[in-house]
Amino acid sequence: MRYGRRVTETYEGSAVAPLPAADRAYLHTKRAILRGDLVGGQVVSEGQICDALGISRTPVHEAFLRLDAERLLALAPRRGAVVVPMEPQEARNVLEMREAVEGAAAARLVADGPAPAPLLERLRANLDRQRDFADAADTDGFIGCDEDFHAAVVTGSGNATAVHFFALLRDRQQRLRHQLLGLRPGELGVVLADHHRLLARLAAGDADGYRTELAAHVARHRGAL
Repeated sequence: MRYGRRVTETYEGSAVAPLPAADRAYLHTKRAILRGDLVGGQVVSEGQICDALGISRTPVHEAFLRLDAERLLALAPRRGAVVVPMEPQEARNVLEMREAVEGAAAARLVADGPAPAPLLERLRANLDRQRDFADAADTDGFIGCDEDFHAAVVTGSGNATAVHFFALLRDRQQRLRHQLLGLRPGELGVVLADHHRLLARLAAGDADGYRTELAAHVARHRGAL
């Protein structure tokens, strides 16, 4: 992402009316942080975002306040803001909670036997898309499908509390995914193979096996910390 020129973006693939300027600035900056385009410790000024999006400072300042509240930016007087690094301990905390929530959701999902056929078909279609993205070395597309795969398992459990907590972890999980696959782009195929094993456990109604495969899957993120 280059800040020396004005850019326009379409968010969430939407063709609806443009978002308010503050929302555009928030999504633009947040996406750059989660993707690693803005790295931990980097200083980013309101003026950079203004120039990139062609908007005034007021909505950018509002966006920075939101990101400060989410602990993605730390406001620095007279300097703009600093991207908050994701410390190893925070990353471990996120991964532990993610594993616990998803493992419990999967157990609920298969409590009465194999996961429902419609969900299994949805996950198989997702893995087909992951394979296409992996073959094309499209990390962004792959990461989007990765997120959808795990979110579908949690949502499919019908456990509203698990869905809520999983959503709270979403941004930091995405940041970790980009860190892992950005450092190890050759891992796309390995991660895809993990997902196939997870799907096989759901199809077999094997909650303990799912937890075992999930622990190995999450360990790949720990190894990149």
